Amino acid sequence: MPTTEKKRIYVTRRVPQPGMDLLSEYEVKIWDSDEAIPQEELLKNVPGIDALFCLLTDKIDAEVLDAAGPNLKVVATMSVGYEHIDIAECRKRNIRVCNTPNVSTDSVAELTVSLLLLTTRRLLEGVAAVKNGEWGKWKPMWLCGTELTRRTVGILGLGRIGYGVARRLKPFGIKELLYHDVCQVCYADDVGAKFVDFETMIKESDVICICCNLTPQTKEKFNKQIFKKMKNNAVLINTGRGGVIKHDDLYDALRNNDIFAAGLDVTDPEPLPAKHQLVSLPNCIILPHMGSNTWDSRNHMSETAAKNIISVFEGQCAIGEVH
Repeated sequence: MPTTEKKRIYVTRRVPQPGMDLLSEYEVKIWDSDEAIPQEELLKNVPGIDALFCLLTDKIDAEVLDAAGPNLKVVATMSVGYEHIDIAECRKRNIRVCNTPNVSTDSVAELTVSLLLLTTRRLLEGVAAVKNGEWGKWKPMWLCGTELTRRTVGILGLGRIGYGVARRLKPFGIKELLYHDVCQVCYADDVGAKFVDFETMIKESDVICICCNLTPQTKEKFNKQIFKKMKNNAVLINTGRGGVIKHDDLYDALRNNDIFAAGLDVTDPEPLPAKHQLVSLPNCIILPHMGSNTWDSRNHMSETAAKNIISVFEGQCAIGEVH
């Protein structure tokens, strides 16, 4: 009997093993590095593949799809975001595109709260003071931050992550939880969140958490005009998308004390250059996009991307198919 040729899969990065274990029966080739694959290497390695297992840092455009050729059936990204993939080109070629939704909700929500506490309580400044020998005798007005108790918290985007943040913040004894989104959601009642317009949220909130996607409506939504309307003691946390904030305006707002502090896990661009003006500010904490940096989350993401590929090969609906 003739043997069936194994499906060929190209993986653009070294990824957690659970996903690779699921693909063991296929012919898998990997860019065996923790660093992003150069575009010329990607183009060199994709001809003839049946599936592309990629990451958020890979540009999957018409040139890559042309290089892959007609066998390519699925592009599966190990990420929630899929803005790096030319969806229109994939549709034209009947190539299915899949992401990994719902796998990092808890890890991003946890990090959002962690970053919020780091920022409001000025914890990194305290760590630096100890390391630099600046910790002297007790001073009543030194490194004073803000408590969450009896404060109003606003959340832009009460999706899965926003809801997860809200649920985790309730036990801190906050005064009120406000949210703004494209529409009112019924599950907000579970955490006592009140739907308000954007203007109300920015004016009344002591802490604002950005948990939304980047869309034409949210691009640079936080800018000079908005910072002027926020409370002077307000803290802004962004774990959504970097482009929701106009970074030059944020720098000015922090320097001019229009707002108290900011904590960013996402920036525009990424990575943010070490010499960027925001990095120099003591009241701006910047993390290197660590929202999903837990083994639980990354293993699940790897597994989901692999399962999506297998589902397409077997003619089934994929978990994270992008429509």
